Amino acid sequence: MTKAPVTVVGLGAMGAAMAATFLENGHPTTLWNRTASRAEPLVAKGATLAATPAAALAASELVILSQTDYQAMYDSLDQAADALKGRVVVNLSSGSPDELRRADEWASRHGAELLTGGVMVPPAGIGKPGSYVFYSGREETLHRHRETLGELGETTFVGSDPGLSMLYYQAQLYLFWSTLIAYMHGVALVGTAGVSAERLRPFAATMLADLAADGTMGFLKVMTEMIDAGVVRGADHNLRMQAVGADHIVEAAQEAGIDAAGPRALRDLMWRAVDAGHGADGLASVIEVIRRS
Repeated sequence: MTKAPVTVVGLGAMGAAMAATFLENGHPTTLWNRTASRAEPLVAKGATLAATPAAALAASELVILSQTDYQAMYDSLDQAADALKGRVVVNLSSGSPDELRRADEWASRHGAELLTGGVMVPPAGIGKPGSYVFYSGREETLHRHRETLGELGETTFVGSDPGLSMLYYQAQLYLFWSTLIAYMHGVALVGTAGVSAERLRPFAATMLADLAADGTMGFLKVMTEMIDAGVVRGADHNLRMQAVGADHIVEAAQEAGIDAAGPRALRDLMWRAVDAGHGADGLASVIEVIRRS
């Protein structure tokens, strides 16, 4: 059986990987890109390059966008607005949640449906085991195209609010970046004493595993339960004690002559929570300061 046709707009590293994945899985694939030459390797594999955005939209009900930002969607498709009617536009570009909500209104004005998404793997991971994409919009629409979109990775529906997919995406991305940058800071700190990154890595890996564990020592699980229950108990290891420890991390960075901006921001956030009356509570109480900022 012929698989559903799909149009891919935007052929940067991510868009090209998506188009290649659709092709490899037997989907008739139409392309459009502002720089047409980027389509040449995919055309050589069987894709069709549309001459105009309108022709690209006409080729498929399902239109995948992977561009620099949401403004690029308007720049590319405003000129072909009449061809949007009846299309399902899946925008997997990055933006702010409110920007995605405005884009949903724009699509509706032109008779199209918008599904927004956040791709949680780099281009090389598209379609590979472990890849997944957050989607928001109409669940019925996602379900109708789940098989095709599933070629890119697991389809994870997070809600009807078009901005939700980006909230999930940015929450995960912030966690990813901040964790790895904190690790780099640790590497730089011990490196001032001649310790290699590899010497530190097993200890960092053990800590990350402990954070993610499901048992009573799984700090992520315990903190999640506290946050959802509104209980931020401190017991013997209260926030004030931890804020003093954060002071010492800043001092260590300064003494070592490495950048202390990250540890200082962390320390300051903890002390703001202490100053707000949470000194006797646990680390989870910091979220009250984050929510108010």
